[in-house]
Amino acid sequence: MKLLIKNGRLLDPAGKTDAERDILVEDGKIKKIAASIEKSSETGLIEAEGLVICPGFIDMHVHLREPGQENKETIESGSRAAVHGGFTSIVCMPNTVPVNDNRSVVEYIISRAQNAGLVNVFPVAAITKNLDGEHLTEMADLVEGGAVGFSDDGKCVMQADLLRKALEYTRMLDVPIIEHPEDHSISGSGQVNEGYISYKYGLKGILNASEEVIVARDIILQRRIGSKLHLTHISTGGSVELIRYAKIRKIKVTADATPHHLLLNEELITGYDSVYKVKPPLRTEEDRLTLIKGIQDGTIDCIASDHAPHTRDEKDGEFEYAPFGMIGMETSFPVIYDRLVKSETISLSKLVELFSTNPARILNLKDRGKVKLGLPADLTILNLEEKFEITEDYFYSRANNCPFIGWKGQGVIEYTIVGGKIVYQREG
Repeated sequence: MKLLIKNGRLLDPAGKTDAERDILVEDGKIKKIAASIEKSSETGLIEAEGLVICPGFIDMHVHLREPGQENKETIESGSRAAVHGGFTSIVCMPNTVPVNDNRSVVEYIISRAQNAGLVNVFPVAAITKNLDGEHLTEMADLVEGGAVGFSDDGKCVMQADLLRKALEYTRMLDVPIIEHPEDHSISGSGQVNEGYISYKYGLKGILNASEEVIVARDIILQRRIGSKLHLTHISTGGSVELIRYAKIRKIKVTADATPHHLLLNEELITGYDSVYKVKPPLRTEEDRLTLIKGIQDGTIDCIASDHAPHTRDEKDGEFEYAPFGMIGMETSFPVIYDRLVKSETISLSKLVELFSTNPARILNLKDRGKVKLGLPADLTILNLEEKFEITEDYFYSRANNCPFIGWKGQGVIEYTIVGGKIVYQREG
């Protein structure tokens, strides 16, 4: 099968390309890139004039819930949500039921994703068996089965010596530890950021220190070990400062932040709306602005959604008992483009680095994150002029616990192409 994409603006930071180009796709791979390519009779056509062609977006932190919690999300519904959001690859966390802590679960997830046939799904396996924080999984076997990294996401590995061993093993395997930085002895049963808002509304607070203590500990361990350490969903200004310190000293650490931590703050909690209940919690405006500075100067490497679907019944309960989490795959690009790129807070090229180039580098996905001859044709095509409105019926996900419902702006996904196949095309 052949597909020709004509007259689009190719924006590929990895290849230092920002120019009008035609792209010919054949048998799922990029066959030719040129200023002009003639269309043959047997070739499909996308007329991309006025559109931006990017290396396929990669969301390196999502929860697909399958196996075990298919009432919240399935691999198929999550895949549909992903391509609607422009993602050609997604990285799913291991806190499923059963936990993804053995090779059979890794292979099951990959098989289910292949059957869905929409998006590349890369499983992250658990660091510890059943997320118990005490016994390491069989890491080499899990990588051989298809795991691209390890995390106990939702829980932190509290035993420092155990994390040290995990970092040493993954150094040999050349895959990252994706750490959920939270000292549970500090965060306890907290619900929201500890400060003025938590005191005023009588909600249990979570101190910034619960995150920052683990960020500091992990950086100290990593300084000696030199493995691949990735700190996920960073939320505090103090964490940004610690990561910046580490990078200045050439310690191998990377980090991501979510759209909700970059665009929202704790003041939204005042209505006791549990859609805003997330872990780590929404922080202060000062923390939010420091996160943005971290994006601007490269301290934070990626934007990841931390897509966490829940049922309506779960989220509609009392704030104290509602689960933590928000969905985000389908809204990540439009809200970040509209609020941060259009305002010239970051450039469009920087956005592509955050959504594609850098995740591919961190995860060692050598054939992703760039547009290059011979590589899989994973492409995200953007329409920066089209307006959007996020409503309750906007989502392909089974869930709609999204904090951005009601938002309007400009910039949408026009096409998502995975392995040369158009898996999403905007209606109209």
